[in-house]
Amino acid sequence: MGLRKWWVRSSGDRTAPVRRTTRAPRKPSTPVFARLHVGTKLLLLALLPVGVLLTLTVVSVAGQWREADRLRAFDRSTRVSFAAGALADALAQERLASMFDTLRPSAEAGQRLAEARRTTTAALAEADRRAAEEGRFTTRLDTIERDLGDLRKAHDTGAITVDHVAARFGAVVLDVVDLVAVVESREPGESSRGVADAHLSMIQATEAAGAERSELVILFAATPGRGSTTASRWPALEGARLDTFRRTASAPLKSRLSDVLSRPESAFVVEVREQLAQAGPGPYPTPERWAEAASTRMDGLRTVTRAAEDELRASAAEGVRTAEARAWRDLVLFLVLVAVVTAFALALRRSISRPLAEVAHGAKALAAGDLSYDIRHHGRDEIGSVAEVFRQLRGTVERLTAQVREMTDAIDADRLDHRADPAEFQGEWARLLDGLNGTMASFANLHGRRKEAEHEVDNLFTLSADLMCIADLEGYFRRVNPAFEEVIGRSSEELLGRPFMDFVHVEDRDSTRAVLTRLTEGYEVLRFENRYLRADGTSCWLQWNARPVPGKGLIHAAARDVTERRRVQAEQSALRRVATLVAQGVPPQRLFGEVACEVGLLLETPSAAVVRYEADGGVTVLGDAGAGSRTLAGEPAVAEVARSGEPVSRAGAAGTPIVVEGRLWGAVVAAAPEGHELPPGTEKRLAAFTELIVSAIANADSRAQLAASRARVVAASDASRRRIERDLHDGVQQRLVSLQLELRNAEALAPEGSGELLGLLVHIGHGLQDAFDELQRLSRGIHPAILSKGGLGPALRALARRSSVPVELDLRIPRARLPEPVEVAAYYVVSEALANTAKHARATHVSVQVVRAEEAVELAISDDGVGGAEPARGSGLVGLADRVEAIGGTLHVNSQLGNGTSLCVRLPAPRMEKPDADAGPPVSSSDPRTNA
Repeated sequence: MGLRKWWVRSSGDRTAPVRRTTRAPRKPSTPVFARLHVGTKLLLLALLPVGVLLTLTVVSVAGQWREADRLRAFDRSTRVSFAAGALADALAQERLASMFDTLRPSAEAGQRLAEARRTTTAALAEADRRAAEEGRFTTRLDTIERDLGDLRKAHDTGAITVDHVAARFGAVVLDVVDLVAVVESREPGESSRGVADAHLSMIQATEAAGAERSELVILFAATPGRGSTTASRWPALEGARLDTFRRTASAPLKSRLSDVLSRPESAFVVEVREQLAQAGPGPYPTPERWAEAASTRMDGLRTVTRAAEDELRASAAEGVRTAEARAWRDLVLFLVLVAVVTAFALALRRSISRPLAEVAHGAKALAAGDLSYDIRHHGRDEIGSVAEVFRQLRGTVERLTAQVREMTDAIDADRLDHRADPAEFQGEWARLLDGLNGTMASFANLHGRRKEAEHEVDNLFTLSADLMCIADLEGYFRRVNPAFEEVIGRSSEELLGRPFMDFVHVEDRDSTRAVLTRLTEGYEVLRFENRYLRADGTSCWLQWNARPVPGKGLIHAAARDVTERRRVQAEQSALRRVATLVAQGVPPQRLFGEVACEVGLLLETPSAAVVRYEADGGVTVLGDAGAGSRTLAGEPAVAEVARSGEPVSRAGAAGTPIVVEGRLWGAVVAAAPEGHELPPGTEKRLAAFTELIVSAIANADSRAQLAASRARVVAASDASRRRIERDLHDGVQQRLVSLQLELRNAEALAPEGSGELLGLLVHIGHGLQDAFDELQRLSRGIHPAILSKGGLGPALRALARRSSVPVELDLRIPRARLPEPVEVAAYYVVSEALANTAKHARATHVSVQVVRAEEAVELAISDDGVGGAEPARGSGLVGLADRVEAIGGTLHVNSQLGNGTSLCVRLPAPRMEKPDADAGPPVSSSDPRTNA
């Protein structure tokens, strides 16, 4: 009925205005039950009471399974308990054997003890195994095993008495009994609780009997025959445990206990207890007789214990079976009920869901554009009505589809003036076709404008000064603009006919492939640079912006020629590297080679060199970029620069003069490879390198002058020292010697009896001698005469003898004299080093080694002092460094705090003649007064 009203409303005026709103349509909310299928709803309705029953059944079954699991856990625990009970019995037997071994040592007693220990060890191992299977109680058993081991050691060494043996064994057995109590208290079932209490009571009663047996063995051994003693506390404890057993045990167990207690050995035990309770005189039984009767009685109690174990095991198993049976019963009943209800619900569901599914499939097929699906269901219910309406809807859609297909065919045939006929339809269908007609008119308009836009884009592509192209993901150009052909120097046929990777420079192909991979993955690439090979063999740098076209397998890219910018950057980088070398003061020979290499790399030629014009008209190659540049000295560019003194470029070569202080010093030249030409303006680009070479030459000249000046200052200082030393030796020292001789003559001429005068003369003589010694010391500090007369070896030996620190001297220098500046520098290095060691290092040993190398003298001085010497703090090393560097040497100091100080000095000393093979032998000494 509702559908018919909608159809009537829609068949009115098709031109009626449609009310529009700017508010976004609200997504309708779906009720919870509307999201469920009809069959699901029926199942939910039928299964709701089943769900309630399921909940109750699950709770019941879960409780039964938990009870079964708890009983199974208790059943497993009883295995540990039974093993612990056996261990308690074994410990009781070992306790008795240990006591008799202590009281009555004999081979038989030792054998019984060994047998008892083996039994105990086996019982302990079984208990450990059971506890490991259970995963609990292993720690307590480890403690018991450790206590038992300590007790056995103490007994074997005789460190304890029989009283202590009984007491300590009793403590161990009580630990085992406590373990049994802990195990059997772990939530037994109602049917097993009494049996577990009876089993534990019997074990405790048996241990009380065993403790009484041990106590009375000691007592009867200490009071043989007759005497008086007191009653034991163990019978009362045993009686209490047996009373507990009678209250909790079953009738068969009680009967077994009564049978054991009525035996003769039990009567004998009771008789002895009564005798002890009366505290009367003996006679008492012997320890052996008492132990035999008590052990027999305990064996009977153990049979009752084992019967209790069997009953406890059976009770636990029966409880597990009962709990499992109840759980399975409840589960089966529930499953039967669910099956019946579900079968009924499924039958109802099938009668409703099948026709609904047929209608739903038809609607889905219609929505997907399949008009061949037909609904066969017919019925008088609501589902049958829906099926009939669906068949009407399908006929309408078929007619509408035919109209749309006609419009599509018209578009394909470029008949954009075709229009659909909405007269066959009403309501929204008619308005839909009106909209399609309007869309057709708009499409015709846009199609014309698109053609105009494509024409404009084609003009931009053709007229752009930048390089533009379209490529595919297979590595081929699809289209290139004229600017691309012009820059690369290749025709469009060649560019489109070969993979574009063939035109990429070999060194840039890996990076280009990586960028192509990123474009294939859908990423945009910006400012990527690589080199392309021109048709003339040269390369050009291109900067790319590229973007993939999703779904078409194409790449749109634009590039700009940045060759000139890269050339300028490379030139500036080369100049910076050369300027850095100039600033670092590298030797001119290395600088000239680096300049030639940088020029060769910049111009991409192996023929580049730095040459110098000689006074005789010759040309010397000071640095070259590689093979072939040695021939540049004969090329026209070199001769033209020498002739004109100006930059030149001719015959595939270029050169720029190097002018130092207004004089033509040399030139930087380069030549193109065979068959190529140098870029225009190469001679101007070389001018920047010549300026840096001029600065380097000037710097080298300044450093040479500075070094010569320092050498002259040091030489003048040494000459002044020698002159002062010579004047002191020939003048003042000789005068003092004369005064000493005259003073001795005056002492000889003094009259007898003038003691005061003689004392004054002697005092004056001592003063003269002290002044003479001080003058000699000062003279040696100014310039040692032995260095001038004997050379470096004797002078260093003298220093070693005068040192206050033991010196190990190793001289490997020829007997022939070294150059005087080298000897003076080496002497003062060693002298200053020994002085610093004595003053600051707190060293106990100094090692000095002097070696004559091929073209130098090398000194190595080290001590074992505190280290921490720093030249910047004025330790005298600054002056040494100045002296060493003044003659072209080097000085290195290594003085880490706590690791001593070492000096390594290298003094240049070119050989003037063959070295003498007879060098001085090494000298070693630990006594500063006898160093040689």
